[in-house]
Amino acid sequence: MNFKKLKIIFIFFSGIIVLQSCGVYSFTGASIPPGAKTVSVDYFKYSAPIFNPTLSNDITEMLQNKLTSQTSLNLTDGKGDLQFKGEIVGYSVAPVSITSGTDPTAQYNRLTIKVKVEFINEFDETANFVQTFSRFEDFPASQNLTTAEPNIVPVIIELITDDIFNKAVVNW
Repeated sequence: MNFKKLKIIFIFFSGIIVLQSCGVYSFTGASIPPGAKTVSVDYFKYSAPIFNPTLSNDITEMLQNKLTSQTSLNLTDGKGDLQFKGEIVGYSVAPVSITSGTDPTAQYNRLTIKVKVEFINEFDETANFVQTFSRFEDFPASQNLTTAEPNIVPVIIELITDDIFNKAVVNW
């Protein structure tokens, strides 16, 4: 075996050792504490003034799916090694992109969803947080909210769950 092949093999195995020594790492960027095996996501309560009957369930399920599909953690109904508790605290519509002139009107409306999340990491207290995540999408003012919701709510939920996931296990 020549020196060049030995060098490549050495670099390859060195890389594997470095990745393993940094805890559990996945190619999604998630960094999970080595002893963590379970995750729990409590049902997100709804306390926003405007009511969307499926939003609590949709956010809870999307976060659960993201955590189980992009990490090696198993979902548990009890107290997980990583725990998520949340509340939908904002669901509001406001006009944006106002036209100028004698009769100003909105060209778009903006739906904003705010979710307050408590994250508990049983292995690292410094990773714990309570934070409100907020995202929005605009829709034409000619549409009413009921018509726009099926198209924009899933987009907003996905952005919020990405933010929660990144803050909790990617440390962005």
